[in-house]
Amino acid sequence: MKNGRATGQEGGAEEYRQRVEAACAFLAGRGLAPQVVYVLGSGLGGAAPGLARQQTVAYGDIPGFPVATAPGHSGLLRWGTAGGRQVAVLDGRFHFYEGYTTREATLPLRVMAMLGATVLLIASAAGGLDLTMRPGDLMLVRDHINLIPDNPLRGLVDDCWGERFVDMSQAYDSRLRAAAKEAARAAALPAPREGVYVAVPGPSLETPAETKMLRLFGADAVGMSTVPEVIVARQAGMRVLALAVIVNVNDPEQMAPIRVEEVLAAAGRAASKAQRLLAGVLPLLANA
Repeated sequence: MKNGRATGQEGGAEEYRQRVEAACAFLAGRGLAPQVVYVLGSGLGGAAPGLARQQTVAYGDIPGFPVATAPGHSGLLRWGTAGGRQVAVLDGRFHFYEGYTTREATLPLRVMAMLGATVLLIASAAGGLDLTMRPGDLMLVRDHINLIPDNPLRGLVDDCWGERFVDMSQAYDSRLRAAAKEAARAAALPAPREGVYVAVPGPSLETPAETKMLRLFGADAVGMSTVPEVIVARQAGMRVLALAVIVNVNDPEQMAPIRVEEVLAAAGRAASKAQRLLAGVLPLLANA
């Protein structure tokens, strides 16, 4: 329970507005005015930048915030300065498979946008569908396919949130991807590939037949997040850089059982690479 609310329970548009406003007032009162927001997925808490003058608050202490139930999500909001920017880090996110609607799941990002964030750097653990991938590879998301049967803008009609019919033709910022490649070179990291991310509802993992289907659709990596946040970010006018951290590779001809513990361990091993890349992007934002 959180603020008298069970996981997945959601009221109407007016209640949603009130919860966003309550969270904004609470965090603004603590001095949070982010320019850049990080959203970090399963096992990727180590991808956060080092923050000067860091402050931390648990999600459970923020009025209106949902409760994180997914493994590998700490449920902490941290903020401070990094790379010359005011940065907020959402360490842990919410998912459709937890029982939340996508509108509920993206409430924290909506709050960050209302507090002034203009850039979203989002990282998630993903399964590779391209058989040339290897665990630990970093993929910059160039485009996405949304198979989650919900949209965070559904039913939400309010001019303060932004346009209802959001253009998604360039959801992922090409200049930020170029900055990420420059940051990778500077950090002596392998050049990250670009690809298409497909979001599925979960929580069950893909069958061999589903894996083949997703590859035929044109997807390079699969996960259970990212897309709802990107939709909200674009409605709010934020620029987006999304990083998929490949934790396993799905070969439909020889599928092996996948355990969530193995996914989290693989994400943890790759987190330092993701951290170096994303931290390297921050000082480049002025020219990106």
